[in-house]
Amino acid sequence: PPTRGGRCHPLTVLDDHSRYSLGLRACENEQRETVQGVLQDLFRRYGMPRRMLMDNGSPWGNADDQPWTMLTVWLLRLGVQVTHGRAYHPQTQGKEERFHRTLKAEVLRGRSFRDVPDCQRAFDPWRWMYNHERPHEALGLAVPASRYRVSGRSFPESLPMVEYGPGMLVRKVDQTDGWIGFQGRSVRIGKAFSGQPVGLLATERAGIYTVHYCEQSLGELNMRDSGQSSAGMLHIRRTGESSTDETLRTS
Repeated sequence: PPTRGGRCHPLTVLDDHSRYSLGLRACENEQRETVQGVLQDLFRRYGMPRRMLMDNGSPWGNADDQPWTMLTVWLLRLGVQVTHGRAYHPQTQGKEERFHRTLKAEVLRGRSFRDVPDCQRAFDPWRWMYNHERPHEALGLAVPASRYRVSGRSFPESLPMVEYGPGMLVRKVDQTDGWIGFQGRSVRIGKAFSGQPVGLLATERAGIYTVHYCEQSLGELNMRDSGQSSAGMLHIRRTGESSTDETLRTS
């Protein structure tokens, strides 16, 4: 919402299972550093999720055919599986969309704010009411706080090492352009992975490799593709939506 001191960008984080609102933060921008700082605070308080479902806008996604950003690579490094909603299909984020509609109707509509901190002062009591007092039909009229449980996975203050198991062929992504060299060809991985090691695993299909970063499968590499004599093409395969006790939806 606009304020007299600039614009406020609400960052919302919702537990997929319980609808519990872990975070409703008034931010001055949508930059990676801002969002990452908020997520760090939430992870320290509530523990680490197994998965996060997010949209394709900045800083979660990239406009071109590579969906990964520095923020999502950071999440992968922390052991969080990342799923993007289908482009132009907001229904994939249906629970988040419903949360935002309610927030707009009950907090933002017809209201003027002085600045971003003034927005936060309005968000905090509403979030408490949403979590602890408002019955949800999808929960059998229970409140989200009655269903939510803190994750048992603690936030690591130092990023874990990137390690791969036996059979993985490890290549370091170029610092400049986000490519790797593999079997005499150049393969685009993405600038978000610059300087990071990725693993390639041969499949039962000749010339087909799956490409991995930490525990996430990034897609498949078809080395049989003869369309380019000097460049292979990494096909990003977007995984389907998951719904578990430790999945967070963000927007």
